[in-house]
Amino acid sequence: MMAATSACKEGTKIAMDNGKYVRYTPEQVEALERLYHECPKPSSMRRQQLIRECPILSNIEPKQIKVWFQNRRCREKQRKEASRLQAVNRKLTAMNKLLMEENDRLQKQVSHLVYENSYFRQQTQNTTLATTDTSCDSVVTSGQHHLTPQHPPKDASPAGLLSIAEETLTEFLSKATGTAVEWVQMPGMKPGPDSIGIVAISHGCTGVAARACGLVGLDPTRVAEILKDRPSWYRDCRAVDVINMLSTANGGTIELLYMQLYAPTTLAPARDFWLLRYTSVMEDGSLVVCERSLNNTQNGPSMPPAVNFVRAELLPSGYLIRPCEGGGSIIHIVDHMDLEPWSVPEVLRPLYESSTLLAQKTTMAALRHLRQISQEISQPNVTGWGRRPAALRALSHKLSKGFNEAVNGFTDEGWSMLESDGVDDVTLLVNSSPGKMMDINFSYSNGFPSMGNAVLCAKASMLLQNVPPAILLRFLREHRSEWADSGIDAYSAAAVKAGPCSLPVPRGGSFGGQVILPLAHTIEHEEFMEVVKLENVGHYQDMIMPSDIFLLQLCTGVDENAVSTCAELIFAPIDGSFSEDAPIIPSGFRIIPLDSGMDASSPNRTLDLASTLEVGAAGNRATGDKSSRGSTKSVMTIAFQFVYEMQLQENVAIMARQYARSIIASVQRVALALSPSFFGSHAGLGSPPGTPEAQTLARWICQSYRCYMGDELLKHEGSESILKVLWHHTDAVLCCSLKALPVFTFANQAGLDMLETTLVSLQDISLEKIFDENGRKTLFAEFPQVMQQGFMCLQGGICLSSMGRPVSYERAVAWKVVNDEENAHCICFTFINWSFV
Repeated sequence: MMAATSACKEGTKIAMDNGKYVRYTPEQVEALERLYHECPKPSSMRRQQLIRECPILSNIEPKQIKVWFQNRRCREKQRKEASRLQAVNRKLTAMNKLLMEENDRLQKQVSHLVYENSYFRQQTQNTTLATTDTSCDSVVTSGQHHLTPQHPPKDASPAGLLSIAEETLTEFLSKATGTAVEWVQMPGMKPGPDSIGIVAISHGCTGVAARACGLVGLDPTRVAEILKDRPSWYRDCRAVDVINMLSTANGGTIELLYMQLYAPTTLAPARDFWLLRYTSVMEDGSLVVCERSLNNTQNGPSMPPAVNFVRAELLPSGYLIRPCEGGGSIIHIVDHMDLEPWSVPEVLRPLYESSTLLAQKTTMAALRHLRQISQEISQPNVTGWGRRPAALRALSHKLSKGFNEAVNGFTDEGWSMLESDGVDDVTLLVNSSPGKMMDINFSYSNGFPSMGNAVLCAKASMLLQNVPPAILLRFLREHRSEWADSGIDAYSAAAVKAGPCSLPVPRGGSFGGQVILPLAHTIEHEEFMEVVKLENVGHYQDMIMPSDIFLLQLCTGVDENAVSTCAELIFAPIDGSFSEDAPIIPSGFRIIPLDSGMDASSPNRTLDLASTLEVGAAGNRATGDKSSRGSTKSVMTIAFQFVYEMQLQENVAIMARQYARSIIASVQRVALALSPSFFGSHAGLGSPPGTPEAQTLARWICQSYRCYMGDELLKHEGSESILKVLWHHTDAVLCCSLKALPVFTFANQAGLDMLETTLVSLQDISLEKIFDENGRKTLFAEFPQVMQQGFMCLQGGICLSSMGRPVSYERAVAWKVVNDEENAHCICFTFINWSFV
């Protein structure tokens, strides 16, 4: 801004030095503007050319034309900056209005609570003075004011429906902007101009409820249109059918809806709702869409119970959408449900009794979707191999929907259950309906036939203890070889591609045989899509397969610092064309936390060496450590789909059961290794930090460094343990084995950060993988020196992290680590002053 202003002053000064101001005619201005749009900063030769080509400019000196362009660029810059500041100001004004309304609501809620507190204090005093009566009558009547009265059935005739609609509108507004529900700020959500909005959850009301207020860059009509199309943005929504529609005298509409929601796991039935939806415009111009269940009505249409569904209740909920000054909308969202938790096993009831989960899965999902569409409209950039964000979002939705269908296996979609083999840990479903096979749409331009005419799904759920979902899922994503069978991958890929894949391969991170090729993130970075290239996949039985296989993959909740409801890894093999209508047969994992302990704990504790150091006599961590506040539980659901030919059903069923059980065993092994309570080396992952073995290794590392280098590796140890100081050392310290192909066995925090890995997956990285070609030559030439004289020094260079990112280091030192018997134990490296390039 200062530079632009000085340019304007400079231009004015130049004009004044010439002794006169230049007054341009409209024709001259038009000619100059035309050139400005072609070239805002013309060269001296171009300005002289303009004077020659435009006779009307012949009386103006080139220097004065230069000043005109300077002033024009200055005005353009000022106009853009003013427009940007106006947009920011509008956003801040709207956010301030929201915060003022929220403050007013909170003040009313405080007054209400003060009144209730006074009332209950008086009641308590009266009860103390009265004679205590423990008879049956007094016990029964003492709590009557807490019981919900049984209302008579509501009239569902057109007039009765309008009455219900108006009542729903009033109750919804009292929740959205009033004090009908006691709202508390959702943990982890901080309101502000850059946040998704103000998110709150209910406290002490019937069922579960969540509320959100936010700003979106769409007009109210468009917002209402998007939100009413719930299946397009709510991943758990299977379908919404409009059974009937009525118009009201005030210009509103009443719709009777039937909605079905997927079950999140195989251990619970799905939910359905029989709803009334009322859309109207208020006197101030606000648009309202409110809904409620119609479970207790008469004299009107009704929806009978459906097989495999539990009828849940939607209490008055909806959307209040107000036009925002300067464009866009201010939106209030309320979701209030009774999900009938009695119908699921007790261990799963937190999923149906948590307002936090409702806020994350439904309320915040609506805001994110609106913001995503708003961004796509304002910035219609092409990303992800020439695909627009809307197309990638559609692919993401397709993956998620296909996985939900596999988990639920509804009979009306053609799924039927196969007989058990006597062990009920894995459920097998088959689907050979024409509709299912038509959706898969096996057709190939090269004339190859499809591999199957039916789909088999193997699914299961298991309970996991004390392991963060985000970290477990990240391990499964980055280390597919730990749980997947390359032969099964080849079999699955054969169903969707019959020839070599010609997919373009941009640069991506490499995870030991698989290459991650990023496609797109959502606006809030809650999920991302990628293409996974599985390299050198072997043949399966007698099928001839190309060496590389491509998977389209959707990842959700991998960031343990984000506020998310679950972690998902859903993938499907894709053919070389990667077209939007390509067959999608998703498989994958879903991990959902079952208790609120996840909110208070830090998932990073499983990777933090120092967190295991403060171990007392009883073996417990310090009481100040949040991660020690009880174990966390989560439920993992897996579903894997296979296309096959009907005559091979028995063989495919045996293979699918074995494969699902091997995955379950692998997941349990990995989860045990990631759990902070894992204190043993039986899983082959080495002794965990904090144990006596780790303390001893730290001592050997420092003693050997002192012996061979004549200096101290660690400074200012003080009263802290050697292991703790080593863990927090600023330089990357890594140990590798003495094998022919050395692999890493230990690293401090800086070493893990440099390699972009975890203690659990560290052993999958070999020493040679982190060096480039020149580095490997130097390493192999000088490595024997370590065993002979005990150490070697490497000049500064470049190495690679496990993600393939280049890391520069000033210098590196390697030395032989010997044990108390003076036998070689491992080789230790320290990379000094490293940083990502």
